[in-house]
Amino acid sequence: MKMKKSWVGLFIWCFSLSLFAQSNKEVEGLTYKVKQTNDWVFYSPQNPTIEVLVRNEHNVQAKAALNLQVTTDDFKPVHKFAQSISLNKGDSTEADFSFSVPAPGFYRCTVSQEVNGIVKEIKKFNIGYEPEYIVSLPDNKPDLRKFWDESLAELAKVAPEYKLTLIPDSSNNVRKLYKVSMKSIGGVEISGYYSTPAKKGKYPAIISYMGYGSKPWVPKTNDNPDFVKFVLSVRGQGLQQPTNVYGDWITYGIQSKEEFYYRGAFMDLVRAIDFVASRPEVNTKNIFAEGGSQGGAFTLAACALDHRIAAAAPFIPFLSDYPDYFKIVHWPGDVVKAALAKQSGMTETQLYEMLSYFDIKNLAGWIKCPVIMAAGLQDEVCPPHTNFSGYNRISTEKEYHINPTYGHDVPPTWWNLRLDFFKKHMK
Repeated sequence: MKMKKSWVGLFIWCFSLSLFAQSNKEVEGLTYKVKQTNDWVFYSPQNPTIEVLVRNEHNVQAKAALNLQVTTDDFKPVHKFAQSISLNKGDSTEADFSFSVPAPGFYRCTVSQEVNGIVKEIKKFNIGYEPEYIVSLPDNKPDLRKFWDESLAELAKVAPEYKLTLIPDSSNNVRKLYKVSMKSIGGVEISGYYSTPAKKGKYPAIISYMGYGSKPWVPKTNDNPDFVKFVLSVRGQGLQQPTNVYGDWITYGIQSKEEFYYRGAFMDLVRAIDFVASRPEVNTKNIFAEGGSQGGAFTLAACALDHRIAAAAPFIPFLSDYPDYFKIVHWPGDVVKAALAKQSGMTETQLYEMLSYFDIKNLAGWIKCPVIMAAGLQDEVCPPHTNFSGYNRISTEKEYHINPTYGHDVPPTWWNLRLDFFKKHMK
């Protein structure tokens, strides 16, 4: 009898498992595809619209509730929607959600299905609405210009002591590659790789500013062989990282705008322009700047502080709109605030006051050259909200490209876009 009961129990268990599997199949019988409507960026008078293609690939009728949740990029609720879906075998339909949003900006969307109380997430993604009308008011102190003018004057007093060392294994009769070192503000040595055509002449130049903690790289020349290229390593980063004395750069010296890491780093950007402009093979009317992430911020800061840049191509730029930035994503806000906790007597208000001197949003209005910018709509490192906080304060000729499926990166097409932009603005 015990054996029989065991077999009965096993039969019941298997039957229940079969029902559970049937239920799961029904849940998974509906397949979904979220369409990339308008590349997920919308402009007035059009409302944002999320379109979802639904198909029943199950052998029986399938039913589900299709849900859409919308929040701001800093997770404040905006909308919740639900649509009932009922499809026979092999049928398909399109579910559309059209809605208004409270203001220009970027919004988080979560599409999910619910069957028998079980919620299954289908897709999370960001959308944009009127990004050029995002308003992030400047929060700089009245002495912002004075602070940077004094910093530039201090840099000018430092003899650059440029030193070029040929790298024979990477040089030929077409191009020459050099390792370069020089002195920047505070007498700190910075360095980089410098590549130039071997044939004598006057060439346009591209300065590439590096991302946060990027490994040093040699300039690529196959996409623009007739350009001089300089890839800068600012203090403590890139080529300088083996002797880094600044620890985690974003937290170094946060107790004071005079001691903060980015005061020196921003001056390194200008010193790089000094170096390139000093070279006899460079046409100084055609010096261009580019960079991604921290390098994107560096590109915009360099253009704000030094008007020798003819045109600039920042992408996914960092270091903008700190108060909003720190609400949207955890890094670098969490590490900065952790460092703040160790600084006796400094409040969060005082922290933001200090950071305002280094906020791209506050410097962008000084830019005088044309700018092309790329942003990743799904970027959770340098969210597009922060990219546009600075971009929207640039008053010169400008254009932007939002890559709908990209995060903290750009598609291969970006490199030709930025090169065409530079060629368009050659003097």
